Amino acid sequence: MLQQVNGHSSGSDAHGGESLREDLQEFLGGEAPLHQLDDLTKVNPVTLETVLRCLQARYTADTFYTNAGCTLVALNPFKPIPQLYSPELMQEYHAAPQPQKLKPHIFTVGEQTYRSVKSLIEPVNQSVVVSGESGAGKTWTSRCLMKFYAVVAASPTSWENHKIAERIEQRILNSNPVMEAFGNACTLRNNNSSRFGKFIQLQLNRAQQMTGATVQTYLLEKTRVACQASSERNFHIFYQICKGASADERLQWHLPEGAAFSWLPNPERTLEEDCFEVTREAMLLLGIDAPTQNNIFQALAGLLHLGNTRFADSEDEAQPCPLMDNAECSVRTSASLLRLPEDPLLETLRIRTIRAGRRQQVFRKPCSRAECDTRRDCLAKLVYARLFDWLVSVINSSICADPDSWTTFIGLLDVYGFESFPTNSLEQLCINYANEKLQQHFVAHYLRAQQEEYTAEGLEWSTVSYQDNQTCLDLIEGSPISICSLINEECRLNRPSSAAQLQTRIESSLAGSPCLGHNKLSREPSFIVVHYAGSVRYHTAGLVEKNKDPIPPELTRLLQQSQDPLLKVLFPADPEEKSQEEPSGQSRAPVLTVVSKFKASLEQLLQVLHSTTPHYIRCIKPNSQGRAQMFHQEEVLSQLEACGLVETIHISAAGFPIRVSHRNFLERYELLRRLCPGAAPSPRGPPPDEGRSEWSPHSEQATLQALLQDILHTLPALARAPAEATPAPVHCGRTKVFMTDSTLELLERGRAQVLGQCARCIQGGWRRHRGRKQERQRRAAVLIQAAVRSWLTRKHIQRLHAAATVIKRAWQEWRIRMAFLASKELDGVEEQHSSQVTCSLSSFPLPQAQTRLLGAVTRFWPLGLVLANAAVGARGFRRKLVVFACLPLPVGSLSSYTVQTAQEQAGVTSIRALPQGSIKFHCRKSPLRYADICPEPSPDTVTGFNQILLERHRLGHV
Repeated sequence: MLQQVNGHSSGSDAHGGESLREDLQEFLGGEAPLHQLDDLTKVNPVTLETVLRCLQARYTADTFYTNAGCTLVALNPFKPIPQLYSPELMQEYHAAPQPQKLKPHIFTVGEQTYRSVKSLIEPVNQSVVVSGESGAGKTWTSRCLMKFYAVVAASPTSWENHKIAERIEQRILNSNPVMEAFGNACTLRNNNSSRFGKFIQLQLNRAQQMTGATVQTYLLEKTRVACQASSERNFHIFYQICKGASADERLQWHLPEGAAFSWLPNPERTLEEDCFEVTREAMLLLGIDAPTQNNIFQALAGLLHLGNTRFADSEDEAQPCPLMDNAECSVRTSASLLRLPEDPLLETLRIRTIRAGRRQQVFRKPCSRAECDTRRDCLAKLVYARLFDWLVSVINSSICADPDSWTTFIGLLDVYGFESFPTNSLEQLCINYANEKLQQHFVAHYLRAQQEEYTAEGLEWSTVSYQDNQTCLDLIEGSPISICSLINEECRLNRPSSAAQLQTRIESSLAGSPCLGHNKLSREPSFIVVHYAGSVRYHTAGLVEKNKDPIPPELTRLLQQSQDPLLKVLFPADPEEKSQEEPSGQSRAPVLTVVSKFKASLEQLLQVLHSTTPHYIRCIKPNSQGRAQMFHQEEVLSQLEACGLVETIHISAAGFPIRVSHRNFLERYELLRRLCPGAAPSPRGPPPDEGRSEWSPHSEQATLQALLQDILHTLPALARAPAEATPAPVHCGRTKVFMTDSTLELLERGRAQVLGQCARCIQGGWRRHRGRKQERQRRAAVLIQAAVRSWLTRKHIQRLHAAATVIKRAWQEWRIRMAFLASKELDGVEEQHSSQVTCSLSSFPLPQAQTRLLGAVTRFWPLGLVLANAAVGARGFRRKLVVFACLPLPVGSLSSYTVQTAQEQAGVTSIRALPQGSIKFHCRKSPLRYADICPEPSPDTVTGFNQILLERHRLGHV
């Protein structure tokens, strides 16, 4: 039988427990299929025990993430698993069409938030709330989510944008080791416990690319600088500088090997977080140069030496407390490292300045030993708190983007987990108060708000009971009387506070609250608060002093005198500050306590969360020893009860996580009506000028309802797809449409199908239009080419005709000119020889045949000249036949005539000249077709056509 945990009995009735075990024996006996259930809503029946066994089976199978409706349950493996957080796996979840179909992972939540930011329905800011006990793995989960967002949101198109995105990504990731070094510490439950809360806004532009980030911190546990619980350590940075400093740096910072510091407990423990080089490199990439880093580490070393300053009780109250042995050296070293004057430092720590009276007279009063220790601790806390705030501002200035460059953001909340130690004070009260507020936000947003919305929208819903922590919140912060108001009232009263008196006031004023417990056996003044995660006992000793968090003005003035460059930045000398530090007694402003400041910052955080769509990750710690493969059912069961996981599973299994307004639903899914051929066109609203009097919200609502029904009637058609299960029911409320994830996937698939059809129609129309246009362009191009070619051809022929005409005309003119010159020359020779022939014939009578031959030669000499020197292929007898055929010689014996050609002799015998001798023609560049051909050239041949040489021969040789 289970024990009572956190004040709630989980199995007090033995008979009922045995019957429950018998009913669930069959289900719980088969542990093999339990690790295959990715969603706890599939567990049947849903009880704490069945959920516990399912988580244990998955943890044993090294499966550490499980869905629980709207919440992701993350079990801390307590061992490194690099392949579970590799960049390749990040890209796989980012590129998956439906990442929720993959195995549960924190990357699934990250991808859902990233896709919801760029959603076309309602793009709103997103937030991821990582909650759980200290040591459950919240810091690691937040770190992995930041890496995931840095990878998937830094995908620019150009090279320059890629460089900018890569620089932003590196700076955002480098802010983690710096803030963990200065804000995390080793506690009893966790080696890397966050001692502050942070809310990181990852800023995205319109293209969903990461442009920057901002970090907002809450309630740094600065008391840890001067006070550490047993078996716990100070902040990581102190151990890093002591273990990782070089020899020169140790000499400069006065940190010798083996030095003991009272504010540095358990230095022998070596943790993974004690890596000094990683912190220094991250600070360098954030823009903190080496000299500034040296100033930071030097100031931290000065705080360590300041912690070794010990005071002894003064024998005389009028004298300041003396220093203990070796304390003077520590004061001197601390003053040297902080670059403060030694004497004013001692005087400020041991003497208090009091201003009293109307004239503000100054009185100096020595402090007691406890007051000296308090002022010393206050000085260290003040310096460290200012240094931490300055680091946060430097990180924000390094990674923050211009307000005009981003439109949406993804918030990542990582706060300290629920804590319960043997000694709990104001820090644990504020931490658990913050966890109560976050639990109330989860209850209000998911458990209560969803059920109230189902009822208001008219859905048939049976209310699921859940544990509401509003009573506990009323006890802590309620009005008019609560624990916070009583503590603040004690701070405002001008009297010394008593721990027993504060306990009495709280118990008497809040006795009617069911969440206030009493422990009468405790010897120390305390009170008990029953939180949602368990009961915690808070000690009232020192509660009021911590809430006041007084800073003596002389401490601030002392730090303003420092010559250290860093301290000058942290504590500027502002005249306005001095006037505010010394108000008059009658116009004194109300004290701003730690609880008041923390409450105000927490309210601002919740306002931001309410303006976003939250996503929840519940981190569960399997065991308190931090060992792998160890699952303590009692510890896990208490955490499941505290966070209300069973109620969450019940509501998620029976509820509708997707809620879309009617307008947005119609805008996105109205095109599904195309799947119904008989659907009428949807009216978008009344005409601009007609029917205004008849149009009413009721008619509009009726029209919307009709359109919604038409769209919802398409779901069966979509569900008839192959291998598609029957869709979950869709409920149409009064103002919203409620559906499950499977139905949303079905609608999105149908929408994608319709859009694909429309895209194909558009593509077909466009291709047809483009084909027709290209055909018209081709025809036009062919016509233009034909016209151009014909025009070019005509132009070419015209140029050829013109050139031929010019050549022909020039040839004819030249030929006529040559013929005229030749005729003129030959005619003169003919006349001269004619007279001589007449005389010769009259004196020497010739035979009749010879006389007839001479007449023919005289009459037809040009033709014979041409034929005698014409075709190259006509030689010998053929040439003679041509000559005889062309010359009209008398019929008779051809042997009586002798024709001598130019090829047979060294020239051409003229048949026109008188027979005093042979006539030869010598050609040179003749325009005749074959004038330049000389078949059988002779060295005695003289070129030239118009030159006629007459050689004397006897007539018998002709």
